[in-house]
Amino acid sequence: MHNERFGAACIFEDAAAMFAQVGYTIAVLEPGQPNGLYHHEGDQEDFLILSGECLALVEGEERPMRAWDFLHCPDGTDHIFVGTGKGPCVIFMAGGRAHRGSAEYPRSQLALRHGAGSESDMGSSDDPYAPFPKWRPGPGPGGVPL
Repeated sequence: MHNERFGAACIFEDAAAMFAQVGYTIAVLEPGQPNGLYHHEGDQEDFLILSGECLALVEGEERPMRAWDFLHCPDGTDHIFVGTGKGPCVIFMAGGRAHRGSAEYPRSQLALRHGAGSESDMGSSDDPYAPFPKWRPGPGPGGVPL
């Protein structure tokens, strides 16, 4: 699937019966593109950069990342990724699903500067993604295959 604002992704949710406690995603971000809004949740997540470069915005700090860099976010860790460099960044993401729907979106000046933040503190019930384009099936612009 793809989203003009948040890149392209292959989300392995249909395997829920096999992987009820873990979700997997492969995300593709173009330079300047965040994969979502700065947030934290009640489950831990792991991120492995497969190719390209990005900035991990973590707990109010910028952390440049490139191929084969790994980031572990314990539950409650504020985070989001923004593509950088000259081409797409591909990220493998794995996260727990025991507390699905627990995401909160704190206001962050750092995230807002990168186009990855919410203007005010929000919970997942506030629908922080309402003002943005909806995800659509298929590859992203340029035909990035996933």
